[in-house]
Amino acid sequence: MVVLTGGPGAGKTALLEIARRTLGPRIAVLPEAASILFSGGFWRHSSIPGRKAGQRAIFHVQREQEQMVLDEQESSFVLCDRGTLDGLAYWPDDEQSFWRELGTQREAEFRRYHAVIHLRTPDASHGYNHQNPLRIEDAVKAQAIDERILSAWEGHPNRQIINSTDDFLLKVNIAMSLIQSFLPGGPIAELSPLPKGSCAEPCERVV
Repeated sequence: MVVLTGGPGAGKTALLEIARRTLGPRIAVLPEAASILFSGGFWRHSSIPGRKAGQRAIFHVQREQEQMVLDEQESSFVLCDRGTLDGLAYWPDDEQSFWRELGTQREAEFRRYHAVIHLRTPDASHGYNHQNPLRIEDAVKAQAIDERILSAWEGHPNRQIINSTDDFLLKVNIAMSLIQSFLPGGPIAELSPLPKGSCAEPCERVV
């Protein structure tokens, strides 16, 4: 499983649709658990108990979606719209209470995912938008969340970070190349070549 993450407005929705259309039935694309819950009527309360309840529900929906796909064994590759550790960025209490209430540890969640691709959120002058009706953050808050998500996944042994750019197609091209590099058997679709210097050193790669 590979996680596609990043702050609000980073371009995950568009990229996931491109991946779905480009790679077809060879992959399973899991929808965002938060969108499933909040678009389905789950109460979105701003109180501490309300925010905790929301994040616990998101965590368990994410876990169950992932387990279902793994148990069915119908897909050789799973691309997740966010992962279980994204909830840490939205958690309204200290980090230890997150681990305690969810009954897990960072290392256990790291082991669930082969790789993490983080799309950085643009600022207001570089394309941040509110087209998603479930998005309630302005550009400043979105960037703050992006930083917290970055911190939540810090230490994953195969994290790739794609910085924001004025050319969204370049961002998509870089991300799709990364996704295809993780496919069992290698890439199956031709992409435009990346500009020289787009990718830095592997490990925790920043592109």
